[in-house]
Order: sequence, then structure tokens, then C-alpha cells
Amino acid sequence: MLILGLNLYHADSAACLLRDGKIIAAVEEERFCRQKHWAGFPNQSIAYCLEEAGVAVSDLDHIAINTDPRANFTKKLLYILKKRPKWSLLKEKLTTRTHRLDVLERLEQLVPAQHFAGQIHQVEHHLAHLNSCFHAASFNRAVAVSVDGFGDFSSCAWGRGEAGRVQVQSQVLFPHSLGVFYEAMTQYLGFNMYGDEYKLMGLAAYGSPTPGLGIDQILRPEPKGLFSLNLEFFRHHRHPIGYEWAGGKPEVSQLFSAKLEQLLGPKRQPGDEISAHHKNIASTAQDVYERALFRLLNVTARDFDSENLCLAGGCAQNSVANGKIRTYTPFRSIFVQPAAGDAGGALGAAWHVWHQEMQPCAPTTMPHSYWGPGYSRDQIEQRLIDHQDALTEAGCGVLEIANPQDLCAHVAARIETGKIVGWFQGRMEWGPRALGNRSILGDPRRAYMRDFLNQKIKQRESFRPFAPSILREAVAEWFEIDIEVPFMTEVYAVNPRKRALIPAVVHQDGSGRLQTVASNENPLFHQLIEAFAARTGVPILLNTSFNEQEPIVCSPDDALHCFLRTGMDMLVMGSFIVETD
Repeated sequence: MLILGLNLYHADSAACLLRDGKIIAAVEEERFCRQKHWAGFPNQSIAYCLEEAGVAVSDLDHIAINTDPRANFTKKLLYILKKRPKWSLLKEKLTTRTHRLDVLERLEQLVPAQHFAGQIHQVEHHLAHLNSCFHAASFNRAVAVSVDGFGDFSSCAWGRGEAGRVQVQSQVLFPHSLGVFYEAMTQYLGFNMYGDEYKLMGLAAYGSPTPGLGIDQILRPEPKGLFSLNLEFFRHHRHPIGYEWAGGKPEVSQLFSAKLEQLLGPKRQPGDEISAHHKNIASTAQDVYERALFRLLNVTARDFDSENLCLAGGCAQNSVANGKIRTYTPFRSIFVQPAAGDAGGALGAAWHVWHQEMQPCAPTTMPHSYWGPGYSRDQIEQRLIDHQDALTEAGCGVLEIANPQDLCAHVAARIETGKIVGWFQGRMEWGPRALGNRSILGDPRRAYMRDFLNQKIKQRESFRPFAPSILREAVAEWFEIDIEVPFMTEVYAVNPRKRALIPAVVHQDGSGRLQTVASNENPLFHQLIEAFAARTGVPILLNTSFNEQEPIVCSPDDALHCFLRTGMDMLVMGSFIVETD
């Protein structure tokens, strides 16, 4: 059975393909069109998935879409009748619903000679999220929680995953949303681009939670672990904000009302200095969000009597909060899908259909995150030949080292001397984190490396941290926990005795966004870290995404352009090394 899963006409448009429940391919459209968080119909992602599987549209049995306009219809109607939002807000929602129903028409435009004769399924947004995390985990039974901005009139849903099925118990409906709270605070701090919430999360480590700011009155606790927004501080429930897109770059209007500025002072403008006041606001917003999340998780843990948690939705990308779940809730085993946001809903919708259509069926898992395009040795060599003039002009030579052990030894030696390396290997990662196949790597022992990378290569704010990618077998020695976190989804405290040894990857508060690297999941990356450890005694590399103000690189051309544009010291693509003389 072939199932195509889609997230379309929403940010992080994506496609995935399952064959008999197993992932064959999964990719975000932004990687092809080179526009961050691109929203629209994922033409190129669909084409890639079909090509990777060697199938045509006519071979597909099902198409699963991670939205269902019929979901919560009565509740939507009651809200409209009671609250009477502006017509422009209703028009925005109706327009997007029309776009999402034209899948067959767009498929026919993509592949005119092929006819899809299967069935199209519309899967409620949060049900897709819940399926995406539960079926990717290795739990037989778990609590599944989805926390997001909005989708199908809901911002949050939770239930039980068991025996290959996910059952939704309850949800939080529009207009109340943890995601909207966090995004509004992000906008207030002057980070206005869609997806900038990670900037607030990074800045929070530089401030202190300050109850006197009054942010507690914006997001309020409710009985049974629920929460509500004080709507006096928000605009999204009355005005069109722009959460729905027909294509292109996603943009969101201001979510907060003038009352927030009355409470906290004027909004910070992009480019303005970040003051201690701004840092304390970020820290307080993070704290208020975490306390609301943990209240909800504690109730779900009690109701379902489980220590296993599967977490999805855009808010599940808050790795700082995720790293505290074991401390503040009864959950002891946590799984966060690498594409926890809306792109991952494509996979969840497809898995939901698989488990509905095939009963009983074998459990599904996600053994790794490398489901995007990969390139052969010959393809990489041809791209290097095509770019030879530009490489010569930049003073770069090309070397090939075919033996993986020798390759890793050569690259590790360069990293040890402070070189910055673009590392392009195998199939591209699924999700927003570079996990060792499309990464920029550096020496975590060099304190200047963080500022240097932020300013020269990434061209981003100085407070933004970098991740420590560590050998799985060394975690207990270097962190205050010993678990697997292969998808870089959780932040944990670094061993205090080790912090001074790896200053470039330790956050202001002594923590690090952990990525564990196992030899069976990414053998070459594991071998590279081993080679660096053999030279330095440090089984960790600084890892950040291979990009510069753009989506993570996908193709050899993308990697070469980024390498030449940013002035990295070395580019490693497959067995080929490009290095400045």
C-alpha cells in the first residue's frame, strides 16, 4: 500500500511517502524552493517522494492531508454566532479551505499524464500530529500530546496511544493557545519573522523570570490542567492574522494588542539593542509557558497512568521546556518527532490512514531522520566540475579521500586546528535540525567559535547557541543525564566539571541542546566524532545547520553556494574535500 502524506497551504509545506507503513521519503518544500517555511502546494516535495520510491501518482492508493475542515464544525459555528468576528477573518479561513480542496487538480497539473484513482483522506490537524509522534516512537503505550498555534479550530489535543491507534481525549479550542502566547511574546521582542520563536527561547537563558512584569496575567491557569489567554492582550480572535497561505513566504500580522505595550512598555523594534528588560521578558515568557505546559502534562500523566510521553506540534520544538519534562512531571520516557511542527503532520496523516486501513498491522517506527534527497559520488563530482571556475577564483582545491576512516581523520585534524567545516553527507534530514548530514561543524573547545560563527557564517544574533553532537556512549560523562536524544529536541545540563572544556556549545545557564550520535544511526558522523575525540579527548563536535539566512542546504549546488558565500574553511561532500589553499 502506497500512501502520500501532505501538509499543504500552511507553513512548512511538506510531503512524505509510506510503503506498507514504512517511510520511504519525507521532505519540506522549503529545501527545494529555498524560501524558509514556504507555504503552499508542495510540488517539488511530491515529485521527490515519487521519484525516490520509483512510483507514479497512478500507483498511489491513498493521499492523506493533515487538515479536516469539517473538524469542530459545530463549535466553529457557535463561536461565530456568539463572538461575531470580523468578516475579513472569516473570509481568510474560507479562502484557505477552498485551496486545500484542490489537491487532485494540482496533481494533474504536476503530472498531466497520470491519473490518481485512490482515496483522499482529510485528517484533523492535531490527530495528525499525535499520530506523527506516537507511531514514530517505540512505545507500545503512551500519552500523546499535541501543542501548537492553531489547526482546525484547536490549539492543543491529547489522548492515548495504544495497540497501533491514537484516541483523542480532549482539546483546547480557538482562541486559546500556548503557541499564540509564545509567538505574540516573540513578536513583542522584535523577532517578527514566522518561526522566530527559537530566538525568544535562546534569549531566555540570559534573563531571569520576573513575576513583577505581570506576564502571568496574559496566560492564565484553568482547572484540570487547562489554560486560557486573557484576550484583552490579543488580536487574533477578531482580526485576520495571516495564518493561512496560498503559497510563498508565510507572514503573520501582529498578534498582540496595545494592552501588552501598556503592560510591558513599547515593543522592541528589529535592530534595537536588546536590554536587560528584554532578556527578563524572554525568560519570564519561557517560564510562564513551561508552567502551563507542565500543568497540562501532569494531568495527562495522571489520567492515563503512563510514564511514556509522545509530544508533537510546533510547541514541541521548544527544546528547553522539553528538557525539563522529566523534572517537573511523572514522565520518564519522552519522544519528540524530529519534524514536530506542521511538516510532520504530513507523516502523521499518512500513518493515521495506514493504521485505519490495515488492521492489524505491524508497529511503525522512525529509526533515524534521514529521509530527504541524497546524491551519488558521480553527481557530486559533476557539480564540482561545473563550479570549478568559482572554486579556482576563491583559491580552493579539491581532494578525494575514498576511505571513510581516512576521510574522518583528515577532517577531524582540520577541526582540531579551528577550521569551520561544511559537512554534506547521505540523505538530508527530515525536520528543522541538522543532525550530521547537512551540518556546519566546529571545535567546541574554542570559546570564540560561537561568536565567530554567529557573525561570520550564520549572520545572526550573538546570543544564539550551538548544539553539542556527542557520541552516545559518552553522554553520561559529559551531561547530567544518560539518555538518547538523536533528534536534538531536548536541552539538558552539561556536567559542571566539563563545561569549561566545551564553552562554544554550553548555554548561558550551563545547558546544551543535546544530540546523541549512535554508530548504527549515522555511522560516518559517529566515526568523525570518534576521530576528533581520539585527537582531543573530547567526544563532541559543535553542530549547527548548514545554511545562512536560508533553509538548510539540500543539493550539492546549495552547499557549494553557501560555502563560497560565507567563507567557510572546508567543504566535505561525500568523499570529496574542498579546502581553501
